[in-house]
Amino acid sequence: MAALHPVTLITGASAGIGTALARKFAAKGHDLVLVARREAQLNTVAAEIVAAGGKLPVVVAIDLTRIDAPVRLAHELGSRGLEPEIVVNNAGFGLLGLAAELDRGEQLAMIDLNVRALTDLSLRFVDSLARHKGGVLNVGSVAGFLPGPGMAVYYATKAYVLSFSEALHKELSPRGVRVSVLCPGPVPTEFQAHAGMGDVSAKSLLGCTPEEIADVGYDGFMAGKRVILPDLPNKIVPLIPRLLPRSWVLAITDLTGRRKRQREEPGWPRKRGA
Repeated sequence: MAALHPVTLITGASAGIGTALARKFAAKGHDLVLVARREAQLNTVAAEIVAAGGKLPVVVAIDLTRIDAPVRLAHELGSRGLEPEIVVNNAGFGLLGLAAELDRGEQLAMIDLNVRALTDLSLRFVDSLARHKGGVLNVGSVAGFLPGPGMAVYYATKAYVLSFSEALHKELSPRGVRVSVLCPGPVPTEFQAHAGMGDVSAKSLLGCTPEEIADVGYDGFMAGKRVILPDLPNKIVPLIPRLLPRSWVLAITDLTGRRKRQREEPGWPRKRGA
């Protein structure tokens, strides 16, 4: 049986940080498989990568909130003679609003994508990751270090991504598999705009551009870092729960969430899917 060709699998690659990571990995010579729901956007990203001198990525349009999506994705890779060397779990979305008032089905779909699919894809290809001495880069958030009134389920999913990735980093290290979690702050992408978080056209106090996030994320992953925190202000966020009482942290994040909701215009879409 012929050996399968190693590739870098990137989910949520149709926009924002996912697109920036795809361009970064391509520029470094990686063969890519780009995954997201929106095939037209994926094809545009693939064409841009080729125009920049990179290899043509394989495009797989699939909705990762579906329970059978990881199985279908694995079958698609196998049928093309491919196996992951690196898995980049970037796909995810957030919902702005009170948990008791948001649509319960959409919140469960958020858990399916942000938690279940990420977990499945992190574990499904461990053998091939070990064969190629590759690894997993999970895109979390500084939100994972904090409670999040006003985005309760989203913050909780990112807390899971952080905890799971750190533990997996330790478990898979003996097999030569790198596991890193990238924890950016607010980034000017469609995620922020579609979540109703106000104007993101300018660089946020706690944010970087998607390209800056991708640069730091790639370098940190290749260096084997466990947690990657871009920009100095974001590196301070994990210290807040250690320095302040939990009740104070909860009050601060609650106030921040209230301000976000107050800025939201009536009828503004609150959901963004990668």
